[in-house]
Amino acid sequence: MTDRVYPAARPAANGGANPSFPATKAQLYGANRPTYRPQPYPLRRRRRSICCTICCWLILIIFILVLLIGAAGAVVYLLYRPHRPSFTVSSLKLSQFDLTSSTLNSKFDVNVTAINPNNKVSFSYNPTTVSIFSDDVDVGDGTFPGFFHGEKNTTLLKASILRHGVALESEDAAKLMSSVKSKSGLGLKVELETKVKVNMGQLKTPKVRIKVVCDGIIVTLPTDKKPAVGSTSNARCNFHVRIKIWKWTIG
Repeated sequence: MTDRVYPAARPAANGGANPSFPATKAQLYGANRPTYRPQPYPLRRRRRSICCTICCWLILIIFILVLLIGAAGAVVYLLYRPHRPSFTVSSLKLSQFDLTSSTLNSKFDVNVTAINPNNKVSFSYNPTTVSIFSDDVDVGDGTFPGFFHGEKNTTLLKASILRHGVALESEDAAKLMSSVKSKSGLGLKVELETKVKVNMGQLKTPKVRIKVVCDGIIVTLPTDKKPAVGSTSNARCNFHVRIKIWKWTIG
């Protein structure tokens, strides 16, 4: 009986291992996929987050400071009940007003009454500049000395306001000529400007610039070398607090 010869088995690929079919997900994706490494947080986002945190803290601090200042102001108001002082032009006399087409010589005597209505608040004033205007043309300048304004006090301020040989522009001279010829008289405005410090018990504020504008004064020209008395019954004075921030003045 003849023996049959069988061919040798074909060697299997990949070293003789027969992979299972179909392949699993781990076999398809896991073998050649790189290991995941978490990426660092972007630098821009970190900076943006820090800036937002700082801004939030600044806003919170400012808000708290505003609340504290408001509370302190309310306490001061309840304790002292501060009111601003008042000013009135009690009298004005014009003894000289020589006007030409180019120059002006003038002399005014002005009395201003300052009233402090407060019981527990006093004021300390620097020297006060006084200017007199007619149709927005400066016709005289002078100064009140500095003074202390005590509680419930009325102080009378006196000054001579002069202007000698100062050149006028043609437009300003024409305005004054027209006012002088008017039958109603010469309309005047008195402006006071100074710095004041407020005293409330042991509390003293920094000096603040103030401006007082008194309008509605009428005076005629002097005759026979006698001073003309101005009418101040309709004069009204407005009080302004002027705050300077860098190059800007508010008030």
